[in-house]
Amino acid sequence: MSQKAVEDEWEETFGESRWPPAGALIVFIGFTVAVRLWLPSESTVRVPWLVPSLEVALLVAIVAGHPARFAKHAHLARRIAVTIVLVLVAAALWSTATLVYDLVKRTGVSQSASKLLAAGALVWVGNNLAFAMLYWLMDGGGPLARHRNPKPVDFAFTQQLSPELAPPGWRPVFLDYLHLGFTNATAFSPTDVMPLTLRAKYVMLVQATVALALFGLVVARAVNAFT
Repeated sequence: MSQKAVEDEWEETFGESRWPPAGALIVFIGFTVAVRLWLPSESTVRVPWLVPSLEVALLVAIVAGHPARFAKHAHLARRIAVTIVLVLVAAALWSTATLVYDLVKRTGVSQSASKLLAAGALVWVGNNLAFAMLYWLMDGGGPLARHRNPKPVDFAFTQQLSPELAPPGWRPVFLDYLHLGFTNATAFSPTDVMPLTLRAKYVMLVQATVALALFGLVVARAVNAFT
């Protein structure tokens, strides 16, 4: 089967392309490696290559999988992907906690404004990507389940609340969840997407709390270091 045929089958099976989540992972892996090489001994995770390894594993699962095999073993594939993403979320939360600890104790990257901003940006973007992946896999049972039943379950997007704004059969795809992750982390609250279930509300609450802590402490400390 040709590559185009595989892509067409993937989109027909899951209702969306696999390349947006893969592309987001590739960009973030590159960013992570660049910062890790610049700050080899100042990792906020304390295990510098753990997160990139998990991201590569998730990337391989997304890119290398054939849609027919994914559809046949959908539940197993989703469990594996959710497990990797949950570990990424846990790593992101641990990164945030250790960075906050460094700020309070004035150790590590907190002594340099430029290094602190780089480490803070890496942690913040990593948090947003991890939560976006979690939203994408969590909402309504994942992309395959949403393809079969587009009715809102965990999140209600504007196009679902006002169907006249969207083409018939519209469903949220990964880029919609990536936007959700970044707007929630920036506004510290829901914006144009409403959480409908308790799990959606409290996952968003955790992300907003982490983002608020990062913004408040990292920016304040960086401004103090610059001045």
